Amino acid sequence: MNKYLLALLLLLSVSRTFSQDAAKTDQVAFQAGEQITYKLKYGFFTAAEAVIRTENSTQKFDGHPALHIVADAKTAGTFDVFYKVRNRYETFIDPKTLLPYYYQEDRHESSYKHTDKVTFDHKEHKISADKGSFPFTGNVFDFLSAYYYARNLDVSHLKIGEKLELRYFLEDGIHSMTITFAGREKVKCALGTFNCLKFNPTIIPGRIFRKNSMLYLWVTDDANRIPIKAHVELVVGSLVMDLSDAKGLKYPLNPIKK
Repeated sequence: MNKYLLALLLLLSVSRTFSQDAAKTDQVAFQAGEQITYKLKYGFFTAAEAVIRTENSTQKFDGHPALHIVADAKTAGTFDVFYKVRNRYETFIDPKTLLPYYYQEDRHESSYKHTDKVTFDHKEHKISADKGSFPFTGNVFDFLSAYYYARNLDVSHLKIGEKLELRYFLEDGIHSMTITFAGREKVKCALGTFNCLKFNPTIIPGRIFRKNSMLYLWVTDDANRIPIKAHVELVVGSLVMDLSDAKGLKYPLNPIKK
């Protein structure tokens, strides 16, 4: 289990329907106190777990209040024995605009360690990180703030095959991902069966993914807009992300009744 697979766990949670043209809804889909948990499975084995929680922050940015979002990812079972991972990702966002003020990560992956601290200056359109300064235009996010911002986008008029763009900052620059809307499906996870929106984010082939690997992501088609499942093909086998717990939601989960 290397660092790219753990990053994928967070990426699957973040890769929502985001584009510069998509409009944000007036109603925020989450609240302080929310906590969601995912399990990442490789075949029959649980490879990793991620817990993402939202809380009010006592820290202010230029006098403005902030929401503090924390994601902890760790390996599990046999994977924890052979390649122990303990990663933490944090972001502080404006509770109204949902844009990020500050992001930091602390990754411990076997003998590898990495930290990064990122400040977003939306007035000057500049990102300051450990590896330098990066100018930007439009809205750019980190992993976590992208996830929470995108949960509030109006995707009610999406048509199958339409493509959206995600722009996020990671380590050494601003990156973009194309996401295709693939329709609506009923999908089962540990918490029940839900009506979902289905998406197909683009994958870059490499050491982990095959040239024709496919990544599919299912998000609840309700006011919560929580990703409940993802499936990605690897060079050997596949990974499945599954929602295993959800607490403190702003809106009740609405599984399909049998």
